[in-house]
Amino acid sequence: MRRVERALVSLTNKAKCEEFARALVAMGIEILSTGGTAQKLRASGLAVTDVSTFTGFPEMLNGRVKTLHPLVHGGILHQRDNAEHQEQCRRYGIKPIDIVAVNLYAFAEAVAVPGCTLVDAIENIDIGGPTLLRASAKNFQDVTVIVDPADYAQVVAELQDQGNTTLATRFRLARKVFELTAAYDAAIVQWLRDIDPAANPYFAGAEHA
Repeated sequence: MRRVERALVSLTNKAKCEEFARALVAMGIEILSTGGTAQKLRASGLAVTDVSTFTGFPEMLNGRVKTLHPLVHGGILHQRDNAEHQEQCRRYGIKPIDIVAVNLYAFAEAVAVPGCTLVDAIENIDIGGPTLLRASAKNFQDVTVIVDPADYAQVVAELQDQGNTTLATRFRLARKVFELTAAYDAAIVQWLRDIDPAANPYFAGAEHA
């Protein structure tokens, strides 16, 4: 079983993240991270590589673009037993990302705040997070994806026992991803259904003034 080399950890729900990351680092796993998660892990004394350093490309557009890069998604999506994929990774310097622990922007919580505008809601629609999660879940054959801190303990235990998680665990975690992203998109659609363009100031240009 191929040992895990690298994990991407980028969380809105940071519960137990330091304990989880510390366990990974103790096993020699490199941690990639972004923004507040990277700051929190460093404050705990953990070595963290910023995704922007990993890709050589800065975060931009007020954080709208952080992880949308071929070095990230190639690292997640390439099939480890596919010779053509491996050759392309060597050619373009793509390194494997074997674990992805990501939470999504709290859209439902944001739109529940009284007075939430369409602009506020739009800025709380996560793009990079669902993309990372779906890519990881699609490639569960090779990648462990985590959306729930309750799964950290099992992942760590399997890593410590055999250097990687089991295929059955990766499949279970991938299924949780698609359950989450389906519910997340459903919440966005439901909220947008209540927006009347004829009555909303956004469409009159007021929100852009």
